[in-house]
Amino acid sequence: MSLVVEVVRSGFVESTHQARMLTVDAEGRPVEARGAVDVPASPRSSMKPLQALGMLRSGLRLEGELLALACASHSGEPFHVDGARKILAGAGLEESALLCPEDYPFDRTVTERGRVFMNCSGKHAAMLATCVLNDWPLETYLRPMHPLQRAIRETVEELTGERVAASGVDGCGAPLFFVSMLGVTRAFRAFPMSSPDSYERKIFDAMRAHPEWTSGTGRPEAKLMRALPGLMLKAGAEAFDAFVFEDGRAGTVKIEDGSQRARVPVTVAALRSLGLDAPELAELATPPVLGGGRPVGEVRLR
Repeated sequence: MSLVVEVVRSGFVESTHQARMLTVDAEGRPVEARGAVDVPASPRSSMKPLQALGMLRSGLRLEGELLALACASHSGEPFHVDGARKILAGAGLEESALLCPEDYPFDRTVTERGRVFMNCSGKHAAMLATCVLNDWPLETYLRPMHPLQRAIRETVEELTGERVAASGVDGCGAPLFFVSMLGVTRAFRAFPMSSPDSYERKIFDAMRAHPEWTSGTGRPEAKLMRALPGLMLKAGAEAFDAFVFEDGRAGTVKIEDGSQRARVPVTVAALRSLGLDAPELAELATPPVLGGGRPVGEVRLR
């Protein structure tokens, strides 16, 4: 049975959202499974750590915050944009090489628009840098049969333990692979459970050390990772979350109607089901509903 998230305003439940959730313990054994967690889902940007792993295996050499940015759905803050430009410059490329769409950043204090401001520009810059290293075509790097995308698909299938059920096009134009929540959870566990010198562990350590680079300074994802220092978490569009803790506890969340306002409360519930909690999670568990600029209700699990 799915979880239900209620949106309460002035004591009245005005909306509800259905949610799927899967959590596993440090040994990979199921702790809680709500909804259809074994059927294909659309993880969207939650797959970016796997895409980055495919790039590292193909020769990409990024470290620290720039590697975290390659896994990011960033807010377009100045340091994000500078980082994407640095990745491009390191490969001898200009912003015009990016094939992600032009966009305004999530950070509304920045009013510029362009491809480098798009939330996936770090990933795209890293994809281009990987192509330069391998002498692969740049103009077609988003096509499913491009060597880069084939390498990423192989990585996805290896870590999830599943054949890709279907493929599509993500919002940034990159190939999107549909796999189950069970497969994504299995894949995320590989990051901390791999050897200390592995590419998987390098990504895990980079994302944990630089949570603002994987999302944004004030974003819920960064808040959760700062509150739980052993946590790697990656959000995806249409309200998908995937996470893993340093000891192998892991989980995935999907809000059926794609509502982002329901995503974080369910993710907090998933973390708490594994005994992962901190005072900072309280407000994220029941974000306020505003009326006239002041709290008049909350988003909560039923």
